[in-house]
Amino acid sequence: MSTEWLIKNAELVNEGRRYHADLRVKQGRIETIAGDLDARPGEQVIDATGLWLLPGMIDDQVHFREPGLTHKADIASESRACAAGGITSFMEMPNTKPPALDRDSLEAKYARAAETSAVNYAFYLGASNDNLEAIRSLDPKAAPGIKVFMGASTGNMLVDNPEVLDGIFREAPTPIITHCEDTPMIDALHAKAREKYGDDIPAREHPLIRSREACIKSTRLAIALAQKHGSRLHVLHISTADELALFQPGPLKGKRITAETCVHFLHFDDRDYERLGFLIKCNPAIKTGADREAIIQALADGRIDVLATDHAPHLLEEKAQRYDEAPSGLPLVQFALQAALQRVFEGKLTLERVVESVTHAPATLFDVKERGYLREGYAADLVLVDPNKPHTVRREEVLSKCGWSPFEGVTFSSSIIATFVNGERVWDGSTINAAVRGQRLAFAR
Repeated sequence: MSTEWLIKNAELVNEGRRYHADLRVKQGRIETIAGDLDARPGEQVIDATGLWLLPGMIDDQVHFREPGLTHKADIASESRACAAGGITSFMEMPNTKPPALDRDSLEAKYARAAETSAVNYAFYLGASNDNLEAIRSLDPKAAPGIKVFMGASTGNMLVDNPEVLDGIFREAPTPIITHCEDTPMIDALHAKAREKYGDDIPAREHPLIRSREACIKSTRLAIALAQKHGSRLHVLHISTADELALFQPGPLKGKRITAETCVHFLHFDDRDYERLGFLIKCNPAIKTGADREAIIQALADGRIDVLATDHAPHLLEEKAQRYDEAPSGLPLVQFALQAALQRVFEGKLTLERVVESVTHAPATLFDVKERGYLREGYAADLVLVDPNKPHTVRREEVLSKCGWSPFEGVTFSSSIIATFVNGERVWDGSTINAAVRGQRLAFAR
């Protein structure tokens, strides 16, 4: 039997509004949102005076490493890190071992998540140079989208055959999600860096190797293909100011081509390579302070529609290797919402805009059924945030299996007080309720 809750006196942030109200949860759903509700027998009452009540973050871009790479992460560990960070649903990428390139491998991931995930879940079908038939026959309700790596990636997942790319954009039955970097350009710059530095390429060279020009060229190609076929295209992890002109500002509704950036592009810039080295090596690369400020502004004006993580954990000993061996990717989910909210405290984003970009926009973009909003009848995926309780990140609190965070030592201005998944409190501000399991996301298509 599910717990019944009454959250009193919260400041709700939803659909462009901030207002004080009470919210009642019954049988995993939001039953009532109104002023001054009286507690019923058996309800657990939370006095949320001074707290923000947000719809739980929907992270549409994570790498949880299961199957095949579970020495560094798995669905159980990373979903718990999500819960501690106010993320109530995730959409996971296909570049596992084996990669999710067909229906059977996709459904195997769903089966595993049903057993172990503390939050709600969905999995992308991956594209390769030889699985166009699997893409063509995908049930649109079985996955949030088709992930296309238009840059180097793990395994057989770099789609560089022009005919196959054209076929994907012509026939995909779901949104197409792209990683846009031009591999030949990157390879040429990498070769030049090796000529100069040998095996000891410094971290500061990473954004020069994974260059802005490589991003721009590949993003232009994806947009041209989408325009040719009328495809629904979502371009992931925009990292440069130069790409922003390729996208339209304003509300998400009606757009066929949308853009996303990630929390680390709002927080770090190329000056941080000196301090953090390969810990912040990721693809596409973290670039300049000017890029960072332009990306924040583009998020503010709706030119960038979604803010996600691209959570991609690796062990510290893997990150400690030289440039060519040190893998790209950062563990981010546990502190992502706090990092996003920090831009509110800095006065660069409104609270309403952050909620729109981390929750409403992914719910709308991917047709997520009855989640992503504080609405009566919707699933009670909720997060309570204390905007007056600073939180300094410590390594010993990291729940991701890799055991570290690039935010260690950072003091955020807010704290995640509680996270609810389908009406069950999975995070109480200090501990995870290990009994809670998320649900498979449904897509209203």
